[in-house]
Amino acid sequence: MNYNKKSIEDIDVSGKRVLCRCDFNVPTKNGKITSDKRIVAAMPTIEYLVNHGAKVILCSHMGKPKGEWKPELSLKVVAERISELLGKEVIMAADVAGADSQAKAAALKDGDVMMLENTRFMKGETKNDPELSKALASLADIFVNDAFGTAHRAHSSTAGVADYLPAVSGFLVNKEVSIMGKALANPERPFVAILGGAKVSDKLNVINNLLEKVDTLIIGGGMAYTFLAAKGYSIGSSLLDSEKIDYCKEMMAKAEAKGVKLLLPIDTVVADSFPDPIDGDIAVETVAADAIPDGKMGLDIGEKTRALFADAAKSAKTVVWNGPMGVFENPTLAKGTIAVAQALADSEAVTIVGGGDSAAACEQLGFADKITHISTGGGASLEFLEGLELPGIACLQDK
Repeated sequence: MNYNKKSIEDIDVSGKRVLCRCDFNVPTKNGKITSDKRIVAAMPTIEYLVNHGAKVILCSHMGKPKGEWKPELSLKVVAERISELLGKEVIMAADVAGADSQAKAAALKDGDVMMLENTRFMKGETKNDPELSKALASLADIFVNDAFGTAHRAHSSTAGVADYLPAVSGFLVNKEVSIMGKALANPERPFVAILGGAKVSDKLNVINNLLEKVDTLIIGGGMAYTFLAAKGYSIGSSLLDSEKIDYCKEMMAKAEAKGVKLLLPIDTVVADSFPDPIDGDIAVETVAADAIPDGKMGLDIGEKTRALFADAAKSAKTVVWNGPMGVFENPTLAKGTIAVAQALADSEAVTIVGGGDSAAACEQLGFADKITHISTGGGASLEFLEGLELPGIACLQDK
């Protein structure tokens, strides 16, 4: 995949109608936005377009309406929040690409901003229906994709419109592609990848792809126990992807053949069962990773493993991290994840954190400003690490 894509700074947007796909899939409760982080993240792109005299047409999905009009998933609340942040009215369309949108888009003046309704109110959106793509494209002269979180989806508003309009990235997508793209295509070495999370099956292709690129691959989280089982260790009642034991053996053999250092936990925090409730009190002990007692469940990496993983991260020049080291939601079982986040914050390396739980950990711990890049897309960043072509990126014009 070519990571060298044009951005809004590479084209003239003045006087042009610009359809800008953002990620406004924000949480709401009783009709109020509970976190506007994604809206705030999109503002630099929106402000740039406004300040450079574009006629801005914003679009996004929100929730999973599955092609039905659901008032509680209207983007009206998002338009109101952007109005507050911009200090000017954002015109709200009554439809996605219908008569009202057409009329309002045609009447825009330079620097005006309008918002289309939730793209997933249309059945054709998730099917990448050419008719919807054409209708969206007819509103504008240029397409800007600034929604990395949906870049792995070939939908009408993320990729389909680029069949009919010149397409470039906004600042958010540009940052994702340039930083993560460089890390995978031409990393400063040593290059260390840290993978966590529950299941090996979720990260099969990521592990395989990263073994072609990294100097050290670190595996923690629930999926580490399947690797430990593949080494012949007893893992008690820990999480096990029993069908993936042979795959783990293959990956360990591949790492050895390629001279990649593969680090697994050397000690682990165990309990009698999974915490219930997830953040409730739990009695734990730390045991060697090759001696987990029968009936005990591994739920976090132990102290020696934390030090081992942290040392590898601190000596790297590029670190990519995706997935927690344990049951991060429980304070007793969050220590491994916190140690990794701390190691990245202390590192001099280019540090990249995939979306989801790892990103949440860095933000909750106050380390976000010490990380080079925290990805805005969980699924998209995983597919990026797999080496897959992302439709919402591939459709953009090459520099």
